[in-house]
Amino acid sequence: MDHLIPEAEKFTTRLLNEELDNTYVYHNLAHTQRVVEKAKMLADLSNLNDRDKALLLIATWFHDTGYIKGFEKHEEESAKIAVSFLKEHDCTEDDIEIIKRLILATRKDYEPKHLLEKIIRDADCAHIGSKNYAMVSELLRKEWELTCDKTLTEEAWLKENIDFLSIHHRFYSDAASANWDKGKGRNLSQLLKAQKKLKDNRVKLKHKKETLALKKDKKELPERGIETMFRVTLKNHITLSNIADTKANILLSVNAIIVSLVLANLIPKLDNPSNIHLIYPTAIFVLFTVTSMILSVLATRPNVTSGKFTKEDVANKKVNLLFFGNFHKMQLNDFEWAMGEMMQDRDYLYSSMKKDLYFLGLVLNRKYRILRITYTVFMIGIIVSVLAFTIAFQFSGR
Repeated sequence: MDHLIPEAEKFTTRLLNEELDNTYVYHNLAHTQRVVEKAKMLADLSNLNDRDKALLLIATWFHDTGYIKGFEKHEEESAKIAVSFLKEHDCTEDDIEIIKRLILATRKDYEPKHLLEKIIRDADCAHIGSKNYAMVSELLRKEWELTCDKTLTEEAWLKENIDFLSIHHRFYSDAASANWDKGKGRNLSQLLKAQKKLKDNRVKLKHKKETLALKKDKKELPERGIETMFRVTLKNHITLSNIADTKANILLSVNAIIVSLVLANLIPKLDNPSNIHLIYPTAIFVLFTVTSMILSVLATRPNVTSGKFTKEDVANKKVNLLFFGNFHKMQLNDFEWAMGEMMQDRDYLYSSMKKDLYFLGLVLNRKYRILRITYTVFMIGIIVSVLAFTIAFQFSGR
C-alpha cells in the first residue's frame, strides 16, 4: 500500500487545485496537507504498523475531495472518489472498505470505533490545539459566509466556537489528547476572555448610549434656569395685574360713593334759587367723578376672544395654548391633543411661554396706562371741583 500514498497525493492535489471552487477557503488543499501531516504524527506516536499507516494516509488525502461536488454529503462523495481511484489501482476489497469507512468517520457527530478512525478524526481537528487556531477558524467563518450564506456576528461566532470546543469536541486518541488538550484549553480560555471582553464592551456601549440619551433628554427639556425665569416673571406680572385691579376697584368704589352722596344730598338742593351758584361746580365734580369711574371700569374690563383654534394653527405654531382665551370653546380631546403636540415640541413650548409673557405684559401696560389716566383725571377733578365750589361761594356772597 505504501506505493499508493504518492499516487493519492498527486491525484488529490490535482483534483483540489483544478476542480475545487475558490470559495472553499478552509476545506482546500492546504487543509488536506495539514491533516495528512498531523495524521502522520499521530500514527508514529501510536506505533501503527506500515499497512495501517498507509491506509490512514490514503484515506486522509481523500477525506475532503468530495467538496468539489459541494458541501452537502461531501463525505459520501469523498468516499466515492476514493473507491474509484483505488479500484483503478487494483486495491483489494478489504482495503477499499477500510479506507471508505475511515473517510466516512469524519462525518459530524460520528463516534469512532477503533484507533484509525480516532486518529483521522483527531487529525481533522488538529488546529483546535494549535497556536494558529484563531487564524484557521477565521478561514472557516469566511467559508461559511461564501458557501452557506451563513453570516455570524462576532458574539455569535465566539459562542459557536466556545460551544464546539467545550461541548461537542474531544480528542479521541491518546496521542492527540496528550499533545493537544493543553493547547485546546488555552484556545478555549482565550475565546472566553474575548467573549467576556465583548460583553463588557457591549455593556459599556449600552451605558454610554443611555448616558447620551439622558443628556439629550436633559438638553431637550426646559432648563431649570429658564423655568425659574419664566416662573418668577409670570408671578410678578400676575402680582402687578392684581395690584392694578385693586387700585382700579378702589377708585371705582370711591367715585361710586361720591356720586351717591352727590345724588342724594347735593343735587336735590339745586332746585332752591339760593343754591343756583352750585350748579356748575356740581356738574364739574360729577363729570370728573363719572369719568374716573368709566376709566376704572375700562382698566379692569376683560377682552373677549374667540376661544377656538384649528389643527393648522397648532401645526403652524400660531396659537398660544397657555392662555385660556384661546381654547375655552374647544372640546377636551382637541385641547389635549394640541397640548400633547406642544409639549413634544421644545421650540413650540418655549414660544408659547414667551408669547404668554409678552401678551400679559401688553395687558399690564394697558391697565397701568388707563389707571394712570384715571388717577390724573380724579386728581384734576378734585382740584377743579374744589376751585369751582370756592369761586361759586365767593360770587354768591356778593
